[in-house]
This record gives sequence, C-alpha cells and structure tokens, in this order.
Amino acid sequence: MRKQILFALYALCTLASIAQQSTTQTSTSQEQRRPRFDSLNPGVHDPVMARGEDGKYYIFATGMNVSVLSSPDMKEWTRERGALPQTPAWAVDTVPGYRGHTWAPDISYHNGLWHLYYSCSTFGKNGSAIGLAVNKTLDPTSPDFRWEDKGMVIASHRNVDNFNAIDPNLIVDKKGQPYLTFGSFWDGIQLVKLSKEDFQTPITKPVTISRRINKEVDLKKIKHTQEGNNTIEAGDNAVEAPFIIKRGKYYYLFVSFDYCCRGEESTYKTVYGRSKKIEGPYLDKEGKRMDQGGGTHLYGPDNENFGIGHNSVYEFDGQWYFVSHAYKKAHDGNAHLFIRPLLFDKKGWIVSEE
Repeated sequence: MRKQILFALYALCTLASIAQQSTTQTSTSQEQRRPRFDSLNPGVHDPVMARGEDGKYYIFATGMNVSVLSSPDMKEWTRERGALPQTPAWAVDTVPGYRGHTWAPDISYHNGLWHLYYSCSTFGKNGSAIGLAVNKTLDPTSPDFRWEDKGMVIASHRNVDNFNAIDPNLIVDKKGQPYLTFGSFWDGIQLVKLSKEDFQTPITKPVTISRRINKEVDLKKIKHTQEGNNTIEAGDNAVEAPFIIKRGKYYYLFVSFDYCCRGEESTYKTVYGRSKKIEGPYLDKEGKRMDQGGGTHLYGPDNENFGIGHNSVYEFDGQWYFVSHAYKKAHDGNAHLFIRPLLFDKKGWIVSEE
C-alpha cells in the first residue's frame, strides 16, 4: 500500500513537472513570436506627430482605435492608450468589414481643440470613411483629457466614387479656411474645402491634385487584382498618403508612390511638389504637374530601407522634420519610425539630410 501511495505521488509530480515545462515552452514560444516594443526604434505605420501642452511629442499611427506613442525628445518612445475611447459605431455601420483597426490619422490644433482625423477602411477597397475626434489636450494626465468623437467627415463608396476616403490631412490657409486632402489609388489625391464652423462638413466636391498618370482615371476601366475575396491592387494609379505644409510663399504637397505593407517587397517612396495656392497645381522641381504624374523624389528606397513613405512634416523650434515609416532591411522589412531633419535651399526646394 505504501509503495502504491509513493508511486502515485511520484506520478503526480512527474505530470506536474511535464505540464509546467510544456507551459514554460509555450510561453517562451509565444514571447518569441510576439514582437517586443522597441522604445528607441518603435514599429509604426502612417505616423503623424504633435507637441503637447506638457512638452512631450505624441505620435498617432495606424492601430486599434488609433495607436499613440509619447516621447520627451523624439528619441525614446512610450506606448499610450489608443486615442479613440471605443470603436466608432457609425464607422462599423458605414464601412463593410471595419472593426476598429483604424488607419492613417492626422493631428493638428485649431480653435482651442486638437483635431484628430482618422481612416476607416479595409485593404484594397474604396468603401471607406474619414472621421473626426477632438480633445482639449494631448496630456493624458490632464483633467481636461477626453477624446470626443464627432463622427464622419466624408465617405467613398465602392463602384460609385472615383476616390478613396482614407489618409486625411488638414491644412488651413492664412484666412482660417480649412481644407482636407486625402486619397489612395483610384483617381489619386483629393482636396476638399471644409466648413470654417466645424472643420468637418465638406462644402465643395473633391478635386484631384495628384495622380500617377496624366489624365483622369476612368472608374470603369480600373483593373482590380483579386486574391480570394480581397482586392490587392486598385489599378495602376499607385499614389496615396498626402500631406501639405505651408512654408514661405509656397504650399508643399508630399505623397507616397508605389506600394506599402509588403515587408521586403515594399517599394514605397516619398515625392513632393509645391504651389502658391492650396488648390494647386503643384509642380515638381522639373516643372511637371503632380496631377499629371509629377513629383520630385525625396526618400526611399535606399541602402537601409526597402521603402520609405506615408510621411508627415512639422516645424519645431525653427527646425523642420520629416516623419514617416520605413521598411527596414535589418528588421526583415518590418515598418519602423523614421524621423529626419529637413533643410531648404535658397530657392525653397527641399534638401534631405540622410
């Protein structure tokens, strides 16, 4: 009887040890598969940046309910809670397939409020919508910190609209008139004038200000490549992610050519042009219009990156900065934060610092 009891105890201990070893191995395996957050080289897609009331820099990027990072110096970053308190119900109802993974935000401060525009879509389709949320502060420790979702700004519809309502960027002229530029593939980059009252209601129809080809794309002639039920190519007009700044007498329009989101096969590159009017036409350094295929190359690909794109540009303390994501060769083509200072020559053209 005693031997039986000892044998039973030995068997239980052995099983417990095996179970613990199995759990440890599973846990270790899961940790190895799960990418760890690198505070000095954070993985992001489609980053935009602002400096908050607390002096910190905040990155807003693609992610569940909009990803947020913060940093005191633009060098070491900390994860913050997602910007949107919850997945917008209006977007789930409006955009088939959208479930909260929110793309390509834009952040800027106007009339006492931070304006966060964000994209709701699914890959390769132009059934999309852009929303707006506002907040009095970016400091999450402030008693005034609360993102309020204002709902939809503009939507695009499959097989109806010849544009894609994603990748928003707000630009305001010297008279306080807001414009929203946006777009991806289809007939290229769009510009629409918004109401001064709410920075949300479009008061003009979208107009194309950048495309890869030199004429308007016929919606009926766009060829889509299917992979199962997913559209993975949306025609040949591979341009997206607009961003406009004002410096001196010029407005500068930045866009991304070619393809993101393919790891080592990503071919993203950033180009730009300029105009004395927000509405354009934007011309590149060779004088070619951006709505006719023009664009002066700025970044990507290079020796260290398969592609560099979906950028934003800011001035802090007299220095301009280029902010984007890059598909790094040293990290198997994964997307990481890419920040570089920008310089301008005497004629107002950009000189990038590598």
